[in-house]
Amino acid sequence: MAQLLEGARNLGWVLLNSFLRFIFVFINNCVAIPSYCLYCILLQPLRVMDSRTFWLIEGIMFKWMLAMVSQWGWVAGYTVMEWGDDVRPLSEEEAMVIVNHQATGDVCTLMMCLQDKGTGKAYRDKQLIYLKDHLDRYYHSRDRKWIVLFPEGGFLRKRRETSQAFAKKNSLPHLTHVTLPRLGATQVILKTLGPQQENGCLGTEASTVHRSQSGSKPKGLQWVVDVTIAYSKARPMDIQTWIFGYRPPTVTHVHYRVYPIKEVPVETKPLTDWLYQRFVEKEDLLAHFYETGAFPPPKGQKEAFSRAMTLDPVQLCVIQFLAFASGYLWYSVLQYFYCRLF
Repeated sequence: MAQLLEGARNLGWVLLNSFLRFIFVFINNCVAIPSYCLYCILLQPLRVMDSRTFWLIEGIMFKWMLAMVSQWGWVAGYTVMEWGDDVRPLSEEEAMVIVNHQATGDVCTLMMCLQDKGTGKAYRDKQLIYLKDHLDRYYHSRDRKWIVLFPEGGFLRKRRETSQAFAKKNSLPHLTHVTLPRLGATQVILKTLGPQQENGCLGTEASTVHRSQSGSKPKGLQWVVDVTIAYSKARPMDIQTWIFGYRPPTVTHVHYRVYPIKEVPVETKPLTDWLYQRFVEKEDLLAHFYETGAFPPPKGQKEAFSRAMTLDPVQLCVIQFLAFASGYLWYSVLQYFYCRLF
C-alpha cells in the first residue's frame, strides 16, 4: 500500500511539473516570438540604411530565443557533455555543420551547444534549386557564420531500414546507429558557399584570401564541423521531453571533428565517398560510446577528454526578463493604438 501511495505521489508530481512547464513554455513563446517579429519590423529602416548592423542585431535576438529553448532542458537537468575538437575558436568563421539525426530533440541539443559559439544561425531536385537561390540571396548578405545540415534527410528510426536495404543492394557499409547520408544539399552548399575550386576540391587559403581581397565575394566556408550526437542508453530525446521534462535528468554527449574546407571534394563521386566515410566514422563512434559510455580517444592519443557544456544562469534570467518585459511593452503599445483607432 505504501508503495502504491509513493508511486501515485511521484506520478502526481511528474504530471504537475509537466503541466507547469507547458504553461511556462507556452507563455514564453507567446511573448518571445511576437516580440522578435515586432522588433524586426521596427528595425526595417535600419535594414535599409545599414543592413550589416541590422542583421547583427537580429542575430543576437535570435540567439536569445535559442537560449530560451536551451533553458527549458537545462532547468530539467538535461545537460550536454562535449568531446573531440574544440570548435569555439571557429565560432566567428564560416562553417558547414553536418549532424546525425535521431529525433526532434537533436535540434534542441544543438541550440544548447551553440550558446557559447557565436551568433551564427542555423538552416530533392527542385528543392535544391530553391536552396541554392536562398543561399545566394541571404547567407552572405546577412553575415551568417554556421549553416547546420542533417544529411541523412530524416530520423534514424524512419530511415534505417531503407538505408540498410540500399546499402546491401549497392555493396555499401551496413549501418545501425546512423543511416547513409544524401548528397544533394551538401553539394549545393559547398558549391554555393565554398571558396574557388582547385583540382576538384574547395580552394586553399591563398586562393580564398585573393578572392576576398578582390572584393568579388566573401571568403566563403572555411570549415566542415562534423557533429555526432549520442544519447544515454541510445534513447533519443524529442521536443516533447524538452517541453514537459518528464524524463529524469540526463546527459547528452556531443562529439566534434573539424575538417578544413580544402580537404573536402565537391565533385559528385569523391564527395559521396567522403560523406559516406564521415557517417561510417559516426557509426564507429556511436558503437564505441554505447558499449563503453565514452567516445574513443583521437588517433595518436591514449585518452579521450570531455568538457561539460554550461550555461550562465544570470544571462538566462536576464534574457527571460527582457522577453517578458518586451511582451508587456508591445502589448501596451498595441493596446494604446487599438484604443486610439477604435
